[in-house]
Order: sequence, then structure tokens, then C-alpha cells
Amino acid sequence: MTVARDQEGEHSLDNLLGEIQPSLRATLVSFRIPYQDAEDLLQQAVVTFLIKRDTIREPGPWLVGTLRNRCRAYWRTHRKRLYQSVDTAILESVAELGKLDQDRRDLANDLNGVLGKLTSRCRLALELRYGLGCDPAETAKRLGYRRSGIYKILERCLASLTRKLIAVGLLEGRPGAREKRRARTSSPPRASA
Repeated sequence: MTVARDQEGEHSLDNLLGEIQPSLRATLVSFRIPYQDAEDLLQQAVVTFLIKRDTIREPGPWLVGTLRNRCRAYWRTHRKRLYQSVDTAILESVAELGKLDQDRRDLANDLNGVLGKLTSRCRLALELRYGLGCDPAETAKRLGYRRSGIYKILERCLASLTRKLIAVGLLEGRPGAREKRRARTSSPPRASA
């Protein structure tokens, strides 16, 4: 890829962005970044480029790669927020278990049903952490894991719980996910040749 240079020998940002615009757009589309957030991610990548451009050998691929990494970080952050909201909701529901009205009791029963579908390791980890109120270090000790590894295990268990809650309709996932799932399950079977 050739990069146009201005009179001073530096990369012309406008020309560079013009050349790699299809790659940038394809990256944002492939990661399904919402339009309102796509502009922010692109601006962050460009600012990083401007700060480091004297040390960058291949500006086009570097900028596309940086945007790709920003997109991955974007979804990691969103997933983590969802897991933390589930984490908080579980703690609150356990704390208020004794003073539940009928609707909340039904929700707690539904939650217990979903918990029963998790692997035994996840059920035990979540029961220790949220049912018994153990902190992560104590949960790790009781399960025989290293303290540093329990956070990843709890995150995976919360992710599994979140997916199952979304699947049974107790929690909303990404916008449009429910409609896509319905479309997949309600489409007619393909005729075999």
C-alpha cells in the first residue's frame, strides 16, 4: 500500500484515511460496532496514530490493526459491564430473599432453575460467592483454585449464567439478539436434495 506524503515528507492523514477507508469500515462492520460508538473508536485510533506516527513503519495496516484492537476492547468492556450487572443483581436478590413478594419469589425460582442447568463447578462457585457470601479469595480457597484464577472462573460462570438467562427470557441481551434467535428457530427446515 502506498501512502501519499505531503511536502514535509510526513504522512498525510487525509490521504492515508482515504486509502484505508474501506478496510476501516469493514473492520467496524465486522465487529458490529454501533454507529454512535464507531466514530469514537476511530478517533481514538487516529489520536494514538498521531502520537506514535514517527515510530510506525506501515501506517495503513497499523491503523487498521489498532482499530481492530479497539473494537475487541469495546466488546470486552460491554461484556464485563453485563456480567457485573448480573453480579450485582444476584447479590441484591440473595440479600432480599427473605422479604420477597410473589413476583420476586417466582423470579428467584426461575433463577434457581437456570442455575441448575450450569456445570457443577459453576454452580458451586456461584453458590459460594453469592449464596454464602464468600469473597473471591475465600471462594478460590474452598474450590482449590489460586486466588488469581478465581476471577476468570467467576467471570466465565457469570457469562454462562447470563447466556442461559437470556435464552429463557429472564434477561435482555444485545439489541436484536432475541429477534435473530427467533428467526433462526422459526425458519422452515431446508429441503434435502
